[in-house]
Amino acid sequence: MSEDIPTPSYKKLRPLPRWIFMSRWLQAPLYIGLIVAQGVYVWQFWLELIHLLSMMAIDSITETALMLIVLGLIDVVMISNLLVMVIVGGWETFVSRLDLQDHPDQPEWLSHVNAGVLKVKLATAIIGISSIHLLKTFINAASYDEKTLLWQTVIHITFVISAVAIAYTDKLINSVHKH
Repeated sequence: MSEDIPTPSYKKLRPLPRWIFMSRWLQAPLYIGLIVAQGVYVWQFWLELIHLLSMMAIDSITETALMLIVLGLIDVVMISNLLVMVIVGGWETFVSRLDLQDHPDQPEWLSHVNAGVLKVKLATAIIGISSIHLLKTFINAASYDEKTLLWQTVIHITFVISAVAIAYTDKLINSVHKH
């Protein structure tokens, strides 16, 4: 007596669709590269922190310099957060499930991530990073000409408008799918 063991539907794919579907794994080296880039940012953070501590030790730091170094540290952390969103969210969305449902450290946002949510989160993170850069520029405004200040502000406003447009488009798409 033999039992028919059902084969999963993905095993039944024809060769070309199977190859096309498997091509998503070509992104794996890209995500691994982003993990390496995050390691570089960790290294950069520690170098900046050591620089700050050494300046504090010899008591040769102005309040403005302190603020600029701390903003640089925040900038590194925000870029690292952006990398985590891209690595984890991108892998989960485009490559393969991470199966973290019962893991106590699963990020809350990962349970409802999709390409639209990821775009909005990335746009928001880019605005935060741009805000830090713009704040650093304004704190040190005497070192920049008016044209540079103007263009950095215009670029930042462009990021904000783009993020609002992406969020609005995602909202429209989701409302159409719900109806």
